[in-house]
Amino acid sequence: MNNISSAQNSQSGWLAELELDYAVRREKTCLVRKKQRGPLTLQRPFYPENDTCHSYLLHPPGGVVGGDTLDIKVRAETGSHCLITTPGATKFYRSKTDLVSTQSQKISVCEDAIVEWLPQQNIFFPEAQSNLSTQINIAPGGKFIGWEVHCFGRPANSEIFHSGNISSRTEINIDGQLRLVEQLCTEDSSLIHSPSGLRGMAMQGSLIAAPCNQQQRDQLERILHSHQYPDPIGLTLVDDILVVRVLGNQIEPILEIFTQLWTELRTEWLHKPACSPRIWAT
Repeated sequence: MNNISSAQNSQSGWLAELELDYAVRREKTCLVRKKQRGPLTLQRPFYPENDTCHSYLLHPPGGVVGGDTLDIKVRAETGSHCLITTPGATKFYRSKTDLVSTQSQKISVCEDAIVEWLPQQNIFFPEAQSNLSTQINIAPGGKFIGWEVHCFGRPANSEIFHSGNISSRTEINIDGQLRLVEQLCTEDSSLIHSPSGLRGMAMQGSLIAAPCNQQQRDQLERILHSHQYPDPIGLTLVDDILVVRVLGNQIEPILEIFTQLWTELRTEWLHKPACSPRIWAT
């Protein structure tokens, strides 16, 4: 296992890199390679299910500021199964106009592997300048399920995202073909107040699972009908990619409905009972 722990803190900000490779060893998934640079690391893996590796990403500085760069790469080798989450929200703080923070994530799901990507929410403070990009590559037989929640401002404190620039892009590739591009961009509060954007709400979340079929879509639709989520929510299945999109002003209802949907998919699609990371209960 390769562990490079040199940090860079210059006028341009932190450079943090983390590369994680998972593979099957003795009938369970193990972290077989870790390459680390800067203030981005991983807590010791947990095995509450014996074979599936649960991992917690850690960013000790506690927040991202202008000039910071976070680069995360995850690779799940053939037949492996990893679940990755974070112990808390990632906070993007206010920045000078000429300093942009960058977070890039590349997740590779090899043949017959499974990756569950379940981080806590991103919180963008007013005047944050941030670019986020996520690329997910799924090989034949591989499966991915993950979510991402963006919070603009801090609605609990009546703090509105009145100024700043945020750009987020997610790409899903299956068998080497680009199948889905999800983009979310706002300059100041333009997206928040747009009737085709956040409709005056502070939070937007997306749950993505692929490759899926109509059966999985119907299962999630039944949950949505019975749950009666209070804010706008939508469910689509296009090119084998299942996407649930939600809006809201409170994180708890969003995580509650996402957890219910994840539980259903894990049971019926991944053929494993739900096993929530214990960090969620703290």
